[in-house]
Amino acid sequence: MERARKAFEDKGLKLTPLRQSVFREIAASHRAIGAYEVLDKLAARGERLAPISVYRAIDALVGAGIVHRFESRNAFFACHGGHGMRNRHVVLACEGCGRIAEVNGDKVFGAIDRSLDAAGFTPKGAVVEVWGLCASCAAREGEPHHARASRAG
Repeated sequence: MERARKAFEDKGLKLTPLRQSVFREIAASHRAIGAYEVLDKLAARGERLAPISVYRAIDALVGAGIVHRFESRNAFFACHGGHGMRNRHVVLACEGCGRIAEVNGDKVFGAIDRSLDAAGFTPKGAVVEVWGLCASCAAREGEPHHARASRAG
């Protein structure tokens, strides 16, 4: 929560009690969750809110860089990397357990940037999401990482 406070303070914004509650629910999950799931979790704790209030809180959390949007699933997850808005990352989504992770995307985005430059295209944003199985889920399915990597390459 301290990192969240600092992120809001750095942007001259307030981390309101509602934003704190929404952030806690998103951060408590290690997977991406939708706004209505956040709304349901808050309602279960006795906080009855309008959906627009949750969406506005999520927008503020995303704007502060402490929550990311999982574009393809219209869901949200807490940023655990502390990389801020400037550094670009690749989102890894496990189809087995639903966990979300972030990895450094500098090399991936470097290749994208070179392609965009060659095409004379100016991007407004980009998200790279990769779906698959985390190491734990792959191990449960009996497929070692190196076997998957050799088939993919």
